[in-house]
Amino acid sequence: MPRAKNRVASRARRKRILALAKGYWGRRGKVYTVAKHAVEKSLQYQYRDRRQRKRHFRRLWITRINAAARINGTTYSQLMGGLHRSNITLNRKVLADLAVNDPNAFARVVEESK
Repeated sequence: MPRAKNRVASRARRKRILALAKGYWGRRGKVYTVAKHAVEKSLQYQYRDRRQRKRHFRRLWITRINAAARINGTTYSQLMGGLHRSNITLNRKVLADLAVNDPNAFARVVEESK
């Protein structure tokens, strides 16, 4: 009697990897062993970059807030310190959005923080 190797599960496993590698260039999208390495690496990048995206957005918001604060005659650190003392609880995402889309409202926030 031949040894059962559970072809159903192995085929499903290979299909899943090749589906994740769909669109990859050359053998990376067609050959299972090459695709497996490419997919594993891409999943590592994906995991890492989900965390990095948060850092990048925070840096962008801080840059925008600082630029708008300097237009209004203060600096980022002075603005954030003033907001903390004034008990104004606006996060950096909202402040950056105000700075870009509603400069008048941002100017009022700066005046309140002084």
